[in-house]
Amino acid sequence: MKWGAFLLLLTGLSVAGWIWSYAHTPAQGKEDFIVLIPQGAGVRQIKTILGNHGIVDDDIRFLILARITDTARHLRAGEYRVPPGQTPLQVLRLLEQGDVIHHPFTIPEGLSVSQVAQILKKGEWLDPDRFLSLTRDPEFITSLGLQVDNLEGYLFPDTYVLTRGDISEELLIRMMVSRFLAVWKDLEKPSESELSRHQILTLASIVEKETAAPGERSLIARVFQNRLEKNMRLQSDPTVIYGLSDFNGNLTREHLKTETPYNTYVIRGLPPGPICNPGKDSIEAVLKPADAPYLYFVSKNDTTHYFSTNLTEHNRAVRKYQKQRKP
Repeated sequence: MKWGAFLLLLTGLSVAGWIWSYAHTPAQGKEDFIVLIPQGAGVRQIKTILGNHGIVDDDIRFLILARITDTARHLRAGEYRVPPGQTPLQVLRLLEQGDVIHHPFTIPEGLSVSQVAQILKKGEWLDPDRFLSLTRDPEFITSLGLQVDNLEGYLFPDTYVLTRGDISEELLIRMMVSRFLAVWKDLEKPSESELSRHQILTLASIVEKETAAPGERSLIARVFQNRLEKNMRLQSDPTVIYGLSDFNGNLTREHLKTETPYNTYVIRGLPPGPICNPGKDSIEAVLKPADAPYLYFVSKNDTTHYFSTNLTEHNRAVRKYQKQRKP
């Protein structure tokens, strides 16, 4: 019995030493490892992934260590930066804590939903086709608390912090729409307005596309509101471009005559919805337009515009600045 107990103790100590040696042996290498643990990965799959990256030895002892330390059920998905020289025990603790890499992801003002999808595709973040499909899905849109045909205009341009392996098309869209709703709630709004929120957002998207000069936004907004009040067509080139499926960068007179729901040279009033996702400043410009009588504006070829109150003055300005633009 004594010899049996001794052999059992010796075996136990050997196994313990075998596991302890593995647990405290640092990985080789002098640079950080970047590894992505996918959603739903179990401890066996994680062991294989870490082994393939050379972070730990792909060894059964990893499974035993995860059980002993009670981390097996608490390893979190995500993208991790593992410093060189980490031991399997330290790696398990890192994955248990969920200390993933956070990536700032910026959506600039004035991009359309399709352009946002292309940025996501370029960064290999999400499936752009599924992203676009969700922005047109009536059931999903309703779940966001909106009653619109699509989410153009409602994906608020901002910097979002994303983590690979822990983001989805649905989650990102919810983040962006929630940000819009929060910004909208905090904006100071006129006590009386003939425009609905959707119409304000539509007009803000046009303002966003019409000028790159921050100081002109409220003037541009006033021009369009003056034209709406006088039942004049908005005649905004960006709305025409948005309605074209084959635009190649050259806006022609034929395009201005093409009937689409977004061609404000043809239709009166606002188009059916936003033509891009406007920023806060453009929305505020529509809510608080400048006090001015202007009905027209033309580019001065330096990101600013010349504003006019009548067609004669406007045509004179058009001839002047078009002449300057010619080589």
